[in-house]
Parts: sequence; structure tokens; C-alpha cells
Amino acid sequence: MGAGFHQRICAGRERRPRDSLGIAQTSSYNPWVELHPIIKHRNVYLRFLRGFCICAVIVLLTLQAIILHLYGQPTLSKTHTLMLWVGDVLSPENSQQLTDWYTFTHIIHGFIFYLFLWLIFPWLAFWQRFAFAVGVEVAWELVENTPIVIQHYRQQTLAQGYVGDSIINSLSDTCAMIVGFFIAWRLPVLATISIGIFLELWTGYWIHDNLTLNILGFFWTPDFIARWQQVR
Repeated sequence: MGAGFHQRICAGRERRPRDSLGIAQTSSYNPWVELHPIIKHRNVYLRFLRGFCICAVIVLLTLQAIILHLYGQPTLSKTHTLMLWVGDVLSPENSQQLTDWYTFTHIIHGFIFYLFLWLIFPWLAFWQRFAFAVGVEVAWELVENTPIVIQHYRQQTLAQGYVGDSIINSLSDTCAMIVGFFIAWRLPVLATISIGIFLELWTGYWIHDNLTLNILGFFWTPDFIARWQQVR
């Protein structure tokens, strides 16, 4: 028994811990993590928590699709076959196909959600914050496609023909937020901020719109910005 115990300790020292649960790991590996029953039960709980949160995200995405269908939103574009990308922001296919310029704004959503949830709920595990962020994004997608919000968006210069999102586009927007959330989790803070600023400047340059202008335009669009957006 003594030799077997010694071998397990030595084997444990040679391993390197891997963070697969979104929980910060210590720099030195403690073999008691595998030997102590209480710690074993904690790891089982964390794995269960991860699985539960992933299942919750799948349920949220399913509910998003069902509710949008009940709203009367089309699954795909009514005027074109499925496209991976729409580059013309004034095209009737904008917000109807898989991705468009506004997909990048939803990636930035993921950056912002990760930051705020990390600041507000630091005691939550990563997967709990992840499920929370998806819930917020799904709620926004449903609100965004209500008639009153669609009509309000149509008052903006670049959204005068907006009829809401297709279901495939809305789900793609939520998935883009998920991508942004995971990027913010894995990259250093400065790298994430740099990518966010780059995406804002890039979309602002090419389509005269971005997340900042989109939020501003939802409440009030200055005349000089409206004129600038008309010149494309």
C-alpha cells in the first residue's frame, strides 16, 4: 500500500493541471486534489454545473427560435436562398442571412457581457456567467424583434427598410455573442479591448455604423451623423 500511494503521489507531481471548467488553477499542482474525497466531489459538482449550464444555453436558443417563429419572423430570407455573408447594409438581405456587418457588434456584446458579469458576479463560475450572458442576449433578440422596436429602428437612416431579423440571423447573432464571450475569457484584457475598438472603427469606416452609433441612434441621432450615414 505504501509503494502504491508513493507512486500515485509521484505521478500526480508530474501532471500539469488543465483549466477545463473555467475555474482559476493554482500554479503548483496538489496531488490531494485527486486523493481527497471532498475535493473529488467538488470537481464532480463543477462538471455537473458546466453540463447544466450548457444544457440551459441550448434550451434558451431553442426558445429563441420558437418565440421568433410565433412572432411571425421567417426562418430564412423570403427573397433569397441562404447566404453566409451580406456585405451591403442597405440590401433587403441584411439581417435576413447568416451573417452581416452587424454580426461584429454582437461579438462586442460578448466582450461587454463578460466584463460586466465578471465585475458584478465574481463569485459565479465561468459557466454560470456564460449561461447568464446568453439569457441576456436572447432576451434582447426577442425584444429587438417586437413590432414597436422594429418600427423605432426604421426611423434610423440605415434601417428604414428594417423588418426584423430572420430566425437564422437572430440565432447567428446570439452565437456571435457567445464567440465574443469566449474570446474575452481566453484573451488578456488589453487584447480584448483592442479587438473591440478595432471592430468599432472598422465597421464605422465601412458602413458608417457600429454598436456605439446603433445605441445612440436608438434614442437620438444628431443631424451631422445622419448626413454622414447617408453619404456612402
